Amino acid sequence: MSNEAPDPDDNGIALEATGLEKLFPVRGLRGRAVHAVDGVDIRLDRGRVVALVGESGSGKSTIAKLLALLIPRTGGDLRLDGEPISGRGRRAFRAYSRRVQLIFQDPFASLNPVHTVRYTLTRSVRIHRGALRGAALESALELLLDRVQLRPASRYLEKFPHELSGGQRQRVAIARALAANPEVLLADEPVSMLDVSIRLGILNLLKDLRDDLNLAILYITHDIASARYFADRTSVMYAGRIVETGDSESVTQRPAHPYTRLLIDSAPDPDQLTKAARKARGEAPSLVTPPAGCRFNPRCQFATDLCRTENPPLLDVDTGRQAACWGYSDRQDRPVLDDTLVGGRVSS
Repeated sequence: MSNEAPDPDDNGIALEATGLEKLFPVRGLRGRAVHAVDGVDIRLDRGRVVALVGESGSGKSTIAKLLALLIPRTGGDLRLDGEPISGRGRRAFRAYSRRVQLIFQDPFASLNPVHTVRYTLTRSVRIHRGALRGAALESALELLLDRVQLRPASRYLEKFPHELSGGQRQRVAIARALAANPEVLLADEPVSMLDVSIRLGILNLLKDLRDDLNLAILYITHDIASARYFADRTSVMYAGRIVETGDSESVTQRPAHPYTRLLIDSAPDPDQLTKAARKARGEAPSLVTPPAGCRFNPRCQFATDLCRTENPPLLDVDTGRQAACWGYSDRQDRPVLDDTLVGGRVSS
């Protein structure tokens, strides 16, 4: 079952992953592996932004690499415009990468420091559009920089990455991705390395590109507040699994899963943590030997024996809302949630 509820106003599914899995074998431990991604569904619609939120080590960036075909998946299916994707072979990968582009977290690391903006963008244009030259190439470069609001183009084309600000470097990285005329952008924490004062500008740029080019965007972040501002829908990830999904306003303002509640209450002021958040403090579990049942159960104040033994599926908690928490089931041995959570039961 897909984590994303159908939207009657969408423009169609661009990219969809079902049952996505990734295991990383542990060297020296035969038969042991890191369960980085475990049965995740992701649906990206044209003209929409989906945020994937979670703490470090939850598997968010691994999902971006899986969707970009930078690493092979252990299991699950991937479809682009409804067509199954294997990604085998250089030609198939290049055809896929024209349509699905990844924006990396650190723009300074993702741009070659010895090459100018002109070289970086020219190489991308020629890879994806053929050997443009002369006026046609100049026009393509100017259009790319104009789209990311670096104007006039002549001011930036001959600069090296170290001569640009962090925000300008990230705009160049976005322009490089746009050179392929993609249908999907995978933005892996695109503003986390930038000054707070310029993060909003990059998010607004991505919003404009979504609207102007009808792009499907996956926005990966640990900042749930920015997900509310930028994304249409938000999925919350914990220890390799999706634990909550729904429209961004509802997920961030009326969380359903105890982990989502913890994320919201932990930022931005640790002194203002709620009682529930204090009880839920602790470390994420080992993904080599993850706990049985719900992976959040060692940190959850509501956990019962059911939570410690059986993995909860995504359960409906509201219109278009789902949470992987037994508290929303009809089972008699379910945990009793409190009224800080959507649909929380204050009595059995």
